[in-house]
Amino acid sequence: MAVAIRTSQNVLLEYEPASLGERILAALIDYLVIFGWVVLMVTIPNRLGIRTGNFYVVFAMLPVVAYDLISEWFLNGRSIGKLALGIRVVMLDGSPPGLGAYLIRWLLRIVESALFVGGIVPVITIAVNGKGQRLGDIAAGTTVVKLKPAVSLDDILIHPLTENYIVQFPDVRLLSDRDIGIVREALRRRDTDVLIRTADKIKEVTGIQSSLSSQAFLETVVSDYQFITTQ
Repeated sequence: MAVAIRTSQNVLLEYEPASLGERILAALIDYLVIFGWVVLMVTIPNRLGIRTGNFYVVFAMLPVVAYDLISEWFLNGRSIGKLALGIRVVMLDGSPPGLGAYLIRWLLRIVESALFVGGIVPVITIAVNGKGQRLGDIAAGTTVVKLKPAVSLDDILIHPLTENYIVQFPDVRLLSDRDIGIVREALRRRDTDVLIRTADKIKEVTGIQSSLSSQAFLETVVSDYQFITTQ
């Protein structure tokens, strides 16, 4: 099931949630990174004959305990494992995840790992949740998605418009985001009957008269609406 996320430009994009397998594999890569860090922190003092104190222990353990929080904050929603798998943490409302969201995910990850044997609960939650969310994601309003949208910009007919773009149908402002979403879906499907019925409905709602073909009319409606709502 794709996750629909509305961008700040009022564009609705659909992303495929990262699969359970991808998230597990990303976690395994992260565990290897953490293991490598621990080995490095233990080996260096021994090789150099350095005596370690409490400060060194804290310095060595902090990245282990806060690995997810640190990596997702500095790598824009990605740990090294997520980066390798091409997946990323995103907010469901389309806004960029903030430190608060990452903190909630991190805190609940600790709780999930500590209280539930072997991370079984997160696995079950991700598997049954339609948006690929574990408990931390649900609390933070986030999910983990594949970076490539399930529906591309071309699929939903969003194209860059120049400042000199001329609106042909000003009355498209009478439409809602939901209406435009229906139009985009009709254009994506490219079914002639659907295009005709959708075009007729848009004309009925807005009072627009046009001799353009149904597809050309709907494409113009989308472009006009995009231009008007982003000014």
